[in-house]
Amino acid sequence: MDIAERHRAGFVALGGRTNVGKSTLLNRMVGHKVAIVTPRPQTTRRRILGIRSDPDAQLIFVDTPGLHRPRSALDQHMIEIARRCLSEGEVVVGVVEASAPLSEGDRAFLAELRELKAPRVVAVNKIDRVSRADLFAAVEQCGRELPEAEIVPVSALKGGNVDELVAVIKRMLPEGPALMPEDEYTDQTERMIAAEVVREKVFLAMREEVPFSTAVMVENFVEEPDRRLLRIDAVIVVAREGHKGMLIGAGGRQLKQIGTAARLELEKMLGAHVFLQLLVKVEKDWTRSPRKIAELGL
Repeated sequence: MDIAERHRAGFVALGGRTNVGKSTLLNRMVGHKVAIVTPRPQTTRRRILGIRSDPDAQLIFVDTPGLHRPRSALDQHMIEIARRCLSEGEVVVGVVEASAPLSEGDRAFLAELRELKAPRVVAVNKIDRVSRADLFAAVEQCGRELPEAEIVPVSALKGGNVDELVAVIKRMLPEGPALMPEDEYTDQTERMIAAEVVREKVFLAMREEVPFSTAVMVENFVEEPDRRLLRIDAVIVVAREGHKGMLIGAGGRQLKQIGTAARLELEKMLGAHVFLQLLVKVEKDWTRSPRKIAELGL
C-alpha cells in the first residue's frame, strides 16, 4: 500500500454543552482562528467549518452550537443544527469539562453520544484548571459513561495534549484523498468572518443580557485592491430598544470601542486596511421569530 492510499480524510463533528471550549479547541487544532471565542454562553450559533491538512490526513472539523435547554426559537434552531451535524460526522469528538464529578450538562451530552454510531472520542478539556486527582476521576467517569469511546485529556487554551487528540482522530478517519482544497482552512467567506468578529467584540464588551439577543449583518463589503482596503458596513441587530442605547453608549463611545476592536482584529486576519462602519438596529424580539432568524442568515 503506497502513501496515497494510506492518506485519510473525513468530517469530524465537535459537540458538547455551552462554554465547554469547543471553539477554542477547533481553533487550536486547525491552527487558525476560524470560530469566535467568548466567555458568554451560546457564542457559536451555526455550523463552523475548520480544515486541517497534514501530509497524512485532512481533518474537516465541524464546530456546532452548544447543547442547552431551549428558551426561544433561536435556541431551538441552534440545537437542531448541533444534533444534525453530530449525526453526520464520520468521527464525533465530544468535549466535556474536566471536573469531578462531571457536570449534569456533560453527563447529559455523553448520554446523547451513546446513541451515535460513528467512532467517538471524548476530549476532557480544561485539564490546566484541575488537580491530577480530579482529572483521573473525570476520565474514569467518562469511561463508565461511554466505554466504547477513546478518551483524551486536553487543554484547548494552552495546547496541552492536543497533538495526541489529533493523532487519535486521524486513526479513526477513513482512508481517502483530501476532500477540500489543501490551502484552505475554512469555508467561511470574508464577509461571514467580518460579521462574526463584530459579534465577538459585542459579546466581549457588553453585559450578559445584551449579547444573546444580538446579531450582525454585513450589508456592504467592498474591496479596493489597489489600496489594500476593505470597506465594511455592518448592522448590529438587537431585540430591545434599551439594548440599542447600551450598545451605543454615552456619546457613542461603547460602539466606537467595539468598532475599533473589530477593525483591528479584521486587519490582522484579512491582511488589509479596514474601514468599518457600524449601525445599531432594533428588531423587536427577533430571537423568538423563526422568520427573523432565517432573514438574519442563522
